Amino acid sequence: MFVAASIAILIAMLLAIVRAVLGPTIYDRILAINTFGTKALLLIATIGFLTERPEFMDLALVYALINFIATIAIMKFFRFSHLGYPQGKDEIGDL
Repeated sequence: MFVAASIAILIAMLLAIVRAVLGPTIYDRILAINTFGTKALLLIATIGFLTERPEFMDLALVYALINFIATIAIMKFFRFSHLGYPQGKDEIGDL
């Protein structure tokens, strides 16, 4: 049963990579990479369950946090063209 789940997750990861390559906008590509990261998290958890190694869940949680923070940072970078404080007038106003 879990082998079938692993194969389904791998197929979903392949589809996410296809969307990342073919995505019409940068936001579609970023979301596809985020989806790929989420599927990788599920694959890590499934493999950990198959091999009876519960410490894989810790790895999956750390990977989820890194995936979330990286997605937020990339979205902010493409929205504002910087990751720190803006140098001039921005959509938020003068800072």
